[in-house]
Amino acid sequence: MHATTIGVDLAKQVFAIHGVDQHGKTVLRKTLRRAQMVEFFTRIAPCTVAMEACGTAHYWARTLYDLGHTVRLIAPQFVKPYVQGNKHDAADAAAICEAASRPAMRFVAVKTAQSQAVLALHRVRDGFIKSRTATANQLRGLLAEFGLSIAQGLGKLIQEVKRLIADMENGLPAIMRDLAQRLLSHLLEVDRQVQEIDLQVRQLCRQSEVCRRLEQVPGIGPLTASALEATVGDNIASFKNGRQLAAFLGLVPKQHSSGGKQRLQSISKRGDGYLRRLLVHGARAVLHHTTRKPEMTDCWLRQVAVRRNMNIACVAQANKTARIVWAMLVHGSEFRADLPTASGRQVSTV
Repeated sequence: MHATTIGVDLAKQVFAIHGVDQHGKTVLRKTLRRAQMVEFFTRIAPCTVAMEACGTAHYWARTLYDLGHTVRLIAPQFVKPYVQGNKHDAADAAAICEAASRPAMRFVAVKTAQSQAVLALHRVRDGFIKSRTATANQLRGLLAEFGLSIAQGLGKLIQEVKRLIADMENGLPAIMRDLAQRLLSHLLEVDRQVQEIDLQVRQLCRQSEVCRRLEQVPGIGPLTASALEATVGDNIASFKNGRQLAAFLGLVPKQHSSGGKQRLQSISKRGDGYLRRLLVHGARAVLHHTTRKPEMTDCWLRQVAVRRNMNIACVAQANKTARIVWAMLVHGSEFRADLPTASGRQVSTV
């Protein structure tokens, strides 16, 4: 009897395979080398193949889908409860197979190669920014040890370091002067890489009709729009409503309820932290712009900031932005600032 569901424990070279039939009986246990994967799945009849949504999962999902199989990706935290006994590759493959058979299991959508490439661009940019910040802080701290204090800001730092290196009368040792030049050169190179990636992201947004529409939403720029399209653009239909998208991004409260009493805590911070950070920073810009306008006194966002605090208002605006994004992507519509909400109030025109 052939397997109807196969669980695959992904690895670099050695893959554990566990298959069950339609009755849940184990009919396949196997270990494959990387070079044997495509050959093995080409020979067997089309079935459901489940894997953890980890490194290389989307690549193998696309490969197996092209071979005619139905692919299911499962978040690792949903697989762990099904591991029986000690942890090893075979037990992980069996747990993946078991988790995939659960009727209430939620699956991760398979990303296209283009979406993965765009997200890789974002990750590399984020890494460059962290490196740039670390280098600037190191350069500022080392020079402070020689009594040379520099004002905040990347532009002021670069300008001041150039002046300090050229000044031969400031008592800076030759070794430190050479080291400062090295750090400055590295800082300028990383900053140039960030600017080039920013330009590339803007060019990608201009070529995308979805990004063009998303950029109409207050608090969403080219970076956020391209990240949203690459992350949820292909699978937006899997979210039943805007709240599910906000929950996917970790912008809704955690619950610790019992005995019929509902207890809501801080936001869950689940899902993609990078995308959530972009939405919250965008919401912070919207809030800052709103508080500077006297005519926006009655704005919903401003009232939340006065009633609670600025950070809560930013998260609330980010949650609202996520819901607007869901509606625009599902219905293929443009952003309308004058569209009334469920409470009858108009959306802020900031």
